[in-house]
Amino acid sequence: MENDTGDLVDIYIPRKCSATNRIVGAKDHASVQISIVDVDQNGRMTKSSKKYVLSGFVRKLGESDDSLNRLASTDGYMKK
Repeated sequence: MENDTGDLVDIYIPRKCSATNRIVGAKDHASVQISIVDVDQNGRMTKSSKKYVLSGFVRKLGESDDSLNRLASTDGYMKK
């Protein structure tokens, strides 16, 4: 598909699961994307954020809590 300037663009941008690095398909209706926003010292949200994508496969196994905790700890959002 092309936009007004003639550049080729896609309507669907596939995402990868943050925990398993698998591609999350368009028909994976059990997948979720969670955005964690950074805050300043006053508790106000800044413009930077981190997105985590969890596939339906990870959620079905019951590993989404552990995966999100591991990813957030690695990125410095949680204390160890």
